[in-house]
Amino acid sequence: MPFTKLGLSDPLLRGILASGYTSPTEIQSEAIPMALSGQDIIGCAQTGTGKTAAFVLPILSRIFRERPVKAKKRVIRSLILTPTRELAVQIERSIHNYGQFVGVRALAIYGGVDIKKQLETLHRGVDIVVATPGRLMDHMRRGSIDFGAMEVLVLDEADRMFDMGFIDDVRKIIKTLPEQRQTMLFSATIPPEVQQLAAGVQKDPQMIQIGEQHNPIDTITQHVYAVLRQQKLDMLLHMLQNRPMQSVLVFSRTKHGADKIHRKLEHADIASIALHSGRSQSQRQHALDGFKSGKYQVMVATDIAARGIDVRGISHVVNFDVPLYARDYIHRIGRTGRATNAGDAITLVAPDEQEYLRKIEHFIGQRFEPEQYEGFTCAQFMASLSRTQEQTRSQRLVARVRKASRKPRLTRRGRGKGSHLAVAH
Repeated sequence: MPFTKLGLSDPLLRGILASGYTSPTEIQSEAIPMALSGQDIIGCAQTGTGKTAAFVLPILSRIFRERPVKAKKRVIRSLILTPTRELAVQIERSIHNYGQFVGVRALAIYGGVDIKKQLETLHRGVDIVVATPGRLMDHMRRGSIDFGAMEVLVLDEADRMFDMGFIDDVRKIIKTLPEQRQTMLFSATIPPEVQQLAAGVQKDPQMIQIGEQHNPIDTITQHVYAVLRQQKLDMLLHMLQNRPMQSVLVFSRTKHGADKIHRKLEHADIASIALHSGRSQSQRQHALDGFKSGKYQVMVATDIAARGIDVRGISHVVNFDVPLYARDYIHRIGRTGRATNAGDAITLVAPDEQEYLRKIEHFIGQRFEPEQYEGFTCAQFMASLSRTQEQTRSQRLVARVRKASRKPRLTRRGRGKGSHLAVAH
């Protein structure tokens, strides 16, 4: 079904075409008509399937069609809550791109920048606010923001809100909003805690499930390579220098690790940049813009940036460190293979990361067999891996024996008629 059949306004369709899109994704085809009808929605789809447009386009269409005539000042009609500043900036940019012929004003509110500019823009009036919970709470305490006319609330990346510890702030924010509103919740996964949140803030929501919650999209080819930890940097360089990898996103578990990888790549004359919470907002935006434009072949990022990176044409995602949480694996590799494009996800696994790999396998229902990368010797790893697997089997056997030995036994307490059987441990 083309965008023209979804009930969107003509100026909005012009903005969609000008942004380079011709046909909607499955989540967009399902969600947009429901959202236009005013229904509450729970949208669950894998990372990279176009969830942002699924809620931005209906909001823009609603504002265009229901804009008050001769209004003295714009009022906030939609609030989009999102976990990271990068994602807030990306959503704001999407609103401007899609709505370039609609005439809406949007403002991204997030920390790490001077609040004065945000205050000035709010005073002039905006239609849509995209905000991270922490900075939005700052504005609410100042009394600098008014949601009295708000009609639509979107909770984007709801599962990540829980992961990053924002959910208490989210609940506080929602309590101050008008009860008569449309509430849409979008997420790559819908764990029980997100279901509980939805039950408390939505009214008879329609559930849209695209694909399997825990499965990466089909356009991503996954590889797991065995390597000793001290050899990872050399292996990454070997890959970058010996195969076509045009636009590569490398994930590191720590800021220090990201900077170390970046320095190693720069020393090898590979154009790269690091993106993490230790960078200022201007530095982070510079990194994203340079990566998007192709100035940098490689961007090294931490997990905090995983949900905020929306760059077309990322050819490879490399998990330099195996993520601690299986859910993060889905969000990391979802940066490639977007919008039906093909992509490769590469995970470098050291012997002491086997536990995290097993959790990922259990989470996505897929077994990986670590392989050796062509032209790169990892014989030490395979020996180490065998020892690790043998140790794991031995530990499980010992645990079963210990558990069996702790079975309760009956003993007799007291003497004569008053005696009784008791369980002894």
